[in-house]
Amino acid sequence: MLLTKEPLDTYRKQVRDFLVSNFFIAETNLLEFDTSLLDQGVIDSTGVLEVIGFIEETFGITVEDSELLPENLDSIEGIAQYVIRKKN
Repeated sequence: MLLTKEPLDTYRKQVRDFLVSNFFIAETNLLEFDTSLLDQGVIDSTGVLEVIGFIEETFGITVEDSELLPENLDSIEGIAQYVIRKKN
């Protein structure tokens, strides 16, 4: 399936804006789309729950327990790609 770049860019921006406004990030310019949020200390286990709440509320999808995987939730890119998969 071909996806336009527009929704992906929009989702990336929404996720990045949420992270920057809700978590302490010393140098926001270093927060790249593929940065590991857990490895870099941006979020912890409680932060993951906040991110899940943000995803469900903002994008109108339900994050299932079986989907709580690093590839879905550990980076801006992973979250944006996950949202696209869930919405299609």
